[in-house]
Amino acid sequence: MVIQSARIAAAELLKPRFRSVLLKSIGLTILLFIGTWIALDFAFSTFLAPFLGPWPWVSTAILWLLGTGVVIGAGFLLAPVTAMFAGLFLDDAAEYIEERHYGHEPPGKAANLWESVWLTVRFTLFVLFANLVALILVLIPGVNVAIFFLLNGYLIGREYFMFAAMRFRPEAEANRMRTAFKWQIFLTGLIIAGFMAIPILNLATPVFAAATMVHLHKMLSGSRPEDSFEMANGKLA
Repeated sequence: MVIQSARIAAAELLKPRFRSVLLKSIGLTILLFIGTWIALDFAFSTFLAPFLGPWPWVSTAILWLLGTGVVIGAGFLLAPVTAMFAGLFLDDAAEYIEERHYGHEPPGKAANLWESVWLTVRFTLFVLFANLVALILVLIPGVNVAIFFLLNGYLIGREYFMFAAMRFRPEAEANRMRTAFKWQIFLTGLIIAGFMAIPILNLATPVFAAATMVHLHKMLSGSRPEDSFEMANGKLA
């Protein structure tokens, strides 16, 4: 069940609707970084450069430092910021999975605006936290990899399962289900943590995680993908 959920979700990543969510989130992320650089350059040219006229080499050094800082920051924050924007489109991914694989059942209910914002903030904080943990644990040999996977397997799995479950259940009922199936959710979270640990591919983590947990929630609820036989035989279009 756990492997099947992740496998079906991974097979969907290059489908047009999933690709659209991913490209929109990455595009908005790139625009944010470009806007940040333009804002920093404008602020420096307007407020600081006039005072450094006699020392042009200082202006050049500061511009180089700003540029380097933006590049390093982009490398570190790319995944969390992409997750922030992807969080705005997770319902699109969930709706596609439900329509494509569970069209014989009533669709889930998308979160309202404030719930979507709150979920997006939570997703972003968790992914940011995961990246911070990964950065810190690099300095601790022997335990860094294990702690990274265990901690993020739990945290990421928990949050994305709640997202999938709350499309169909009140929060209290979703929490009870999460407790009842905690090991399946944790193991699925470990798979997502492994996906998140792969550079470049980790940009698709929010979409992959949402799709995987939609499948897991459906299967734990007793449903089965309509096309599971075709997928097992490699016949899915």
